[in-house]
Amino acid sequence: MHIDLLDPASFDGGHPHAQYAWLREHAPVFWHPEPNGPGFWAVTRHEDVAAIGRDPATYSSEPTIMIADPLGGGLTAGDHKMMLMMDPPAHTAFRKIISRQFTQGPAAALRHRIEALARQIVDAVVERGECDFVADVAGELPSYVIAELMGIPLDDGRELYRLTETLHTAPEALPPGAQFQAATEMFDYAAGVHREKLEHPVEDLASRIVHAEVDGRRLDLIDFQLFFLLLVDAGGDTTRNLVAGGLLALLEHPDVLAELRRDRALIPGAREELLRWVSPVIYMRRTATRDTEIAGQRIRAGDKVVRYFGAANRDPRRFADPDVLDIRRDPNPHIAFGAGAHVCLGQHIARVEINCMLAEVLGRLHEIELAAKPEWLASNFISGVRRMPIRFRPGRRLG
Repeated sequence: MHIDLLDPASFDGGHPHAQYAWLREHAPVFWHPEPNGPGFWAVTRHEDVAAIGRDPATYSSEPTIMIADPLGGGLTAGDHKMMLMMDPPAHTAFRKIISRQFTQGPAAALRHRIEALARQIVDAVVERGECDFVADVAGELPSYVIAELMGIPLDDGRELYRLTETLHTAPEALPPGAQFQAATEMFDYAAGVHREKLEHPVEDLASRIVHAEVDGRRLDLIDFQLFFLLLVDAGGDTTRNLVAGGLLALLEHPDVLAELRRDRALIPGAREELLRWVSPVIYMRRTATRDTEIAGQRIRAGDKVVRYFGAANRDPRRFADPDVLDIRRDPNPHIAFGAGAHVCLGQHIARVEINCMLAEVLGRLHEIELAAKPEWLASNFISGVRRMPIRFRPGRRLG
């Protein structure tokens, strides 16, 4: 079996499940060469992927959660780091600034507003009978929701989503300098929000971050810019890629789609199964802080350890019939949102968004079919459909 988890082509069409299956069976902790780096351990079994996430003392998020080591700038800047690249206690302190707004209660309180936004999004396409499902539907809702939470215009949320898509695309698939330009635009926009919320704070996440302190130190502009990028990026990715990839999975399994249309009470279970099936985040890297061992494999201090969520979520040691899309699966211990201290902060809001969007699409877009082959994001980090033209029976707006 040829194993290549670096080439974005391996992820064109979704996760490389044949490679994952071979690795889980023959080399669950596999030394993967890295052309421009020292190499890394690819970890593919559910038990190991989860355990590493729960042990930040042994497996650090510093210097980065990406496979490639940072070259300077980007997600770190001098003594500033994005929260994703921190370990406790610093990570705990930064996460605490906004964690209350992302718990189950506040997420549930957003449901009526999210339902209204989902209705508005489907209203915009329902009469046409065709659309690009990613740009016109799946990508709209999370962009709008994070924009409202941050206190910025909804249309700006859509434009920021375009920038995050560029940031996740493999550099070789983009014009030279495109990612630097996208990051610059994002940070420039964040600087404007910082000025506005510094002078005119209101009840929103951006104002909370601008005026926050950690260990007696007021967060500065760079702290805010990194925080802003994280929230805009992570706030859109999972929902957008899950809803798009989830609809594609349902179209590929018409019996499951028909069952879900007949009984929309199954949506919460379907949501969890689609999270397992799609696994929007491909990997998260950790770095060993000491000599240790994973599944009998010796790991040296300083080694890169990369956890593959899509592989863990198809592990037959954890899931019965893992290659069957079963929307009634119970229990469903997937780790699409990660595990441990870095478990996805926005998972509760994402679940509300997914519920509302699936209900709206299933209830109002009928006779859906692909109008062209889906185009996938050229990335080895995010598994997502970039473009998916669909046709459906035109319906009526709800206004």
